[in-house]
Amino acid sequence: MFWDQVSGLYDLFETIYNRKVYQGLGEKIAEQIKPDDLVLECACGTGAISRSIAPKCRQLIATDFSVGMLRQTRKNCQNYNNVKIKRADMTHLKCRDNRFDVVVAGNVIHLLEDPHAAVKELERVCKPGGKLIIPTYINASRGVNQLAVQLLAFAGANFKRQFDMDSYQKFFADAGYEDVTYDIVSGRMPCAVAIIIKK
Repeated sequence: MFWDQVSGLYDLFETIYNRKVYQGLGEKIAEQIKPDDLVLECACGTGAISRSIAPKCRQLIATDFSVGMLRQTRKNCQNYNNVKIKRADMTHLKCRDNRFDVVVAGNVIHLLEDPHAAVKELERVCKPGGKLIIPTYINASRGVNQLAVQLLAFAGANFKRQFDMDSYQKFFADAGYEDVTYDIVSGRMPCAVAIIIKK
C-alpha cells in the first residue's frame, strides 16, 4: 500500500514542501475543539493534526486505514494519554450513530471513490449540533501545486479528483449541505477547511 510505504517520510516531505500549511492546519482545527469534546479523526495519517487536537479535547480517537501511518501517529502522539489509535475504514465506521462531538477528516476527500458517501458516514457518527471538520488541499494556482500532485501520483498516490475553492464549495452544495463555513490556511499548497454543524 502506497501510504504504508511513504509513512516514514511523509512528515518530512510535507514539512519541506508545505511547512506553513502542514503546521498551521492542526492549529486552525484545534480552535474548533472544546475541552469536553469526544473527537473522531479519520484519515489521521501521521498524526500531524492529532497532535494539535489532543491537548484541546477530552478524548481523541485517531483512525486511519494505513498501518504504516498509524505507526507514525503512535510516535507523534505518545505524550497524550487521551488518544486512542485504531485502524478503520472511514467509509464504513464500526460505531453507533450520534457518538462524537466533533468528526475530523483531513486531506482525504480527493482520494475517495465516493466522497459524498464518506461525508454522510462522518455525519452519521456525529452528534446533532456537533461539527464535521473536513480540510482539503486546494489548487489556488496551477503551477507548483500541479507538479506536487503529479509527483505524488507518479509515486503511487491515487488521486480521484482535485479541488479549487469553487469546486470544493460546489462539492458540499451538491451533497445538500447549505450552511457550510470555510476557512483557509494559506501557503504553498493552501488548505480549505469546511465546517458543518450537524442539524
